[in-house]
Amino acid sequence: WPFSCQFCSVHNLQEVYINLFDQIDENLKTALQRDLNVMAPGLFVQAVRVTKPKIPETIRRNYEMMEAEKTKLLIAEQRQKVVEKDAETDRKKAIIDAEKVAQVAKIQYTQKILEQESLKKMSRIEDEMHYSRQKMKADGEFYSKERLAEANRLLLTPEYLELKRYEAISSNNKIYFGKDIPSMFINHCSRQSEDDGTALDSITASLAGKGAKGTEQATNAKSMKKLVPD
Repeated sequence: WPFSCQFCSVHNLQEVYINLFDQIDENLKTALQRDLNVMAPGLFVQAVRVTKPKIPETIRRNYEMMEAEKTKLLIAEQRQKVVEKDAETDRKKAIIDAEKVAQVAKIQYTQKILEQESLKKMSRIEDEMHYSRQKMKADGEFYSKERLAEANRLLLTPEYLELKRYEAISSNNKIYFGKDIPSMFINHCSRQSEDDGTALDSITASLAGKGAKGTEQATNAKSMKKLVPD
């Protein structure tokens, strides 16, 4: 068995008996098949089995103990890998949970920001609507007063006031005309005179409150009052 001798010569007992023993069968089969292909073509090696070499009992026990320790070491390493894998799994799970919580918090924060912005926009729109309503109301009131003032300006003309003056004079009981009277004389009871004077005073005060045009009209009313005897 040249191959076995060669293999054992280049390896120590530890390698032959433990470390590389599981490779001897396959290596020996390959070497035999290579020789058969040269010396006896057509023959094929199906399988090769090599028993462990016989060694002194003391050495064998030592190697068995070493094998047992090696097995324990492998078991410990595998257990450690399992523990590390479990720890890694727990760590990844914790990271996933933390990221999930952070994402939920971020979504809630973004939602609150959007709600605040929506409320702010709604408040601004309501303020603008209120301002527009108040402005429209003020513009309407100003336009109404402006139109009323324009109507009064057009109505209370000197001709109109003159007409009203004559209408007021014509409502007296008696009017006397004559060449000896400067213009006219109105004869009525003193009580009627007092009432007419009071009415003219009211008209004068009302016209005086309408500005420059009203002041002019009030002056005309005072002139009419002078025609009424006290």
